[in-house]
Amino acid sequence: MTAISLGMPPSAPRVLADRRISRRLMVGRVPVGGDAPVSVQSMTTTLTSDVDATLQQIAQLAAAGCQIVRVAVPSQDDADALAVIARKSTLPVIADIHFQPKYVFAAIDAGCAAVRVNPGNIKKFDDKVGDIARAARDAGIPIRIGVNAGSLDERLLAKYGRATPEALVESALWECSLFEEHGFTDIKISVKHHSPLVMVAAYRQLAAACDYPLHLGVTEAGPLMQGTIKSASAFAILLAEGIGDTIRVSLSAPPVEEVKVGIGILESLGLRPHRLEIVSCPSCGRAQVDVYKLAEEVTAGLEGLPYPLRVAVMGCVVNGPGEAREADLGVASGNGKGQIFVQGEVIATVPESQIVETLIEEALKLAARLQLEESDDATPEVLVAA
Repeated sequence: MTAISLGMPPSAPRVLADRRISRRLMVGRVPVGGDAPVSVQSMTTTLTSDVDATLQQIAQLAAAGCQIVRVAVPSQDDADALAVIARKSTLPVIADIHFQPKYVFAAIDAGCAAVRVNPGNIKKFDDKVGDIARAARDAGIPIRIGVNAGSLDERLLAKYGRATPEALVESALWECSLFEEHGFTDIKISVKHHSPLVMVAAYRQLAAACDYPLHLGVTEAGPLMQGTIKSASAFAILLAEGIGDTIRVSLSAPPVEEVKVGIGILESLGLRPHRLEIVSCPSCGRAQVDVYKLAEEVTAGLEGLPYPLRVAVMGCVVNGPGEAREADLGVASGNGKGQIFVQGEVIATVPESQIVETLIEEALKLAARLQLEESDDATPEVLVAA
C-alpha cells in the first residue's frame, strides 16, 4: 500500500467549509483571493533603510517558504530605500505606511507590489484618498487597509468604548468606502486584535459585510509559544469556515519562525501540501526508547527533503506498528530496538543506535523512487507537425 502524503488522507472527514467567495487581486506575482491558495506573509525586522540587511532577510524568508513580505516605512530614509528593495527582492514587497501619506506615493513610485495603510494612524489621509487611488490604479497595485486594535481611530474608541469587533469592522469599511467613492476596489483588509476571540468575531462580521480578500492576523500575539497557540487557534476557526486569503503569524521571534508556523498551520488544515510530516508519540511509561531524541534527530536529518513524506517515529508496541504502517515510512520501537516500516511493510529490525540512520537512508531512497515514478507517469507532450 502507498500512504498519502499530500493534503489530508482520503479517509479524513470533511471539516472545512467551502471557501468564502472574494475578489481576486495580485500582489506582485502572487494571486490573492478568489480561488487562489491561502498565502503566507511575514515582515522584516531590519531597518528598511539598511538595504543589504533587508534584502538578506527577505531572501531568508523566501527560502523558508514566505510568499509576500512587508517592510516598515517610518522615515524618509526608509522610503528612499524602497526602489532598490522592490527591484531586487525575491518576494513581492508591501510597504507598511503609518502617519505620513507622502510615503504612500513614494512606495507606489518605487514599484512596491502593494501598500498597507492604517486608518487609525494616517493623519490628514482622507482628503488624499482620491490621489492615492489614482496613483495605485495607474501603477496596478492594491491597497491593504490594515486596522489594528492598538491604533484604532479615536472617534471609534469614543463611540464603542474599546476596540470591539464592531469598531474594527466599521473602521475598515469606512476607509473602503472612501476608496470606493473614487472607483478603487483593489483592496485587501485586515482587522487585527490581540485576543483570538475578538479577532475571530471581527473577521466573521467583515466576511459577511464585504467580498474583499481578507488578511488574517492576531496582532501582538506574543512570544513563540504563546503567539503560535493564539494564531493557530484563531486561524483554524476562520480557515475552517472558509474565511481568509492571506495569513501572518505575528511573533516576538525571528520572522522565519513566523513563516514556519504559518506554513505548518496551513499544512495541518490540508490547505497546503505537506512537505515533511513527522508523526511521533508524546512518550509515556510504556516507551522503551528515547522518543524525544529520536524524533528530533529524524526531523533534523530529513530537513530539506525534496519529496513530501509522512514519517512515523513511535516509542512502543501499542500504537507504534499501526502508525508506522500507515505512514510512508516509520519505526515502531521497543526493548531497545525498532521495526522499520516502508510503505506498510517491515523491512528490518535494527538496534536503537541505528534507527535514525536507517530511517534517513530509507527516506532518501523512497523519496528518490517516488519522484522517479511521478516523472515516469507524467503525460508526455505531444508534438503535432504543422
